[in-house]
Order: sequence, then structure tokens, then C-alpha cells
Amino acid sequence: MTQSERRKFLIKRLIDEQPRYGDLAIPRSEAEQKKLLRSLFNVRMPKGIDNVFLKIQDEYLKETTARKGITDVADLTPEANGIYLWQGDITTLKCGAVVNAANSQMLGCFVPCHGCIDNAIHTYAGVQLRLECARIMRKQGHEEKTGGAKITHAYNLPCDYVIHTVGPIVRGALTETDKSLLVSCYRSCLEIADKNNVKSIAFCCISTGEFHFPNNKAAEIAVKTVKEYKKQTGSKIEVIFNVFKDVDYEIYRQLLGRY
Repeated sequence: MTQSERRKFLIKRLIDEQPRYGDLAIPRSEAEQKKLLRSLFNVRMPKGIDNVFLKIQDEYLKETTARKGITDVADLTPEANGIYLWQGDITTLKCGAVVNAANSQMLGCFVPCHGCIDNAIHTYAGVQLRLECARIMRKQGHEEKTGGAKITHAYNLPCDYVIHTVGPIVRGALTETDKSLLVSCYRSCLEIADKNNVKSIAFCCISTGEFHFPNNKAAEIAVKTVKEYKKQTGSKIEVIFNVFKDVDYEIYRQLLGRY
């Protein structure tokens, strides 16, 4: 099947799952088809689906990511011993684990085509990721606490695992509690990575953006916490600070340049 045929197949199957979408027509343009497919992935509740769908979905997502271009951590140049700075799309990074800035439900973003990293990771991992997250949360029996972390498979992403952490939401002035909770996010992710023998971990800018943590303060906490963790534990894990915006790249570049 071509990518176009796969995309149309997936759209039709997801529409057929929900009778309320019965009047939706598959758009003619490729861009609109991609937007509709992503939206259908985003709003789909965690539930199983047959292997035919999964096979075609996996082929489609892997090809989509390959066309965007995959970056291997092995090809990056460290800024410091075992610490890297990389600007790009975290869903295209080949490493041990990428960190997802999740919400307390841990089920991904349900807003169609939302620009958050939670949405992107769940979209390009595939429907299996939301289902695994749902199983973990059902077993836990309550929402994830802020500062905690969970690890899952990465499915169609080029990394091996996804580590989901719930960052603090800043309401008004930044507090010491906000700061300590963000420290907990980084330590929880590093601890669960080491526990699962993950050799490299890529951190997004946790709690910035939608959660309103000031970018510069968040970066300072990220770098300091990683440095202290590696020193205290002797961990050999390689850490990639992944940024998307130019402003964050400059902040991290200056911070890492001090070491």
C-alpha cells in the first residue's frame, strides 16, 4: 500500500468505529487528510483494535517519521560529559527514552491537533500507547501525582521507551513548591530510566508552555538537577536536553556553557 492508501484506510476505519462521525467525508487534499487522521487519533478513547489496523497504522507512522528524518543520539556532539543539547522534533529522536510532559490522567492529549508535546508523542507512537497508559492507570487506581513518572514502550517512535511525567502548573507567581515539584519530575524520570537500564534520555522543556513555568527558571532547574543526580548516583546515563524554540536553545546553550 502507498502512504495515501494507508492514510485513507486508517481514516475510514476510525470513522466507522464511531457512528457519530458517519457524515465525515475523506478530504481530497493530503494536508487535510493528515489533519483529519491526527484528529481521529487524538480523540479516540483507549481501547483495542484488530491487527490489520495496527499493521497498517504502524507502517504508516514509521514511514511518516522516516520521511521527516530520524536523528540518532550517537551522531550528536556532547556539550559536556554525557550531556547533549539538541533542537528538533523529539518524535524523530532515536535514543533510549524520550520524556513526555503529560497530564495527571496520563492518557495523552485529547484536543485534536493540539500543539503540545503530549499530543505529538501519542499521535506518532500510535493508538497502542494510550491503551498501555490506560492499563497502567487502571492498575494504579488514581491519577498520577505531580512530579511522578511512568515508563511505557514507544511503539512507532524511533526511541525505545517513553517516560511520562506530570509537571507543575504555575498559577501566578512562581513558588518554591513549583520549583521542588519540577526537580522531582527530572529525578523521577532519571530514576525510572536507570531502573530500566535506559542508556540515554531526552528531556523536553517540562512545564513550560501550557503549564506556564518560566523558561529560564525551568532550564536552570533541569540542568542543575541532572548534574546533581549524575554526581550523587554515579549514573552513566546520557542526557539530551531537547528544545524546539530558539529562545530555549539559547537559554540551554548558555547554561551548559558554564560547565
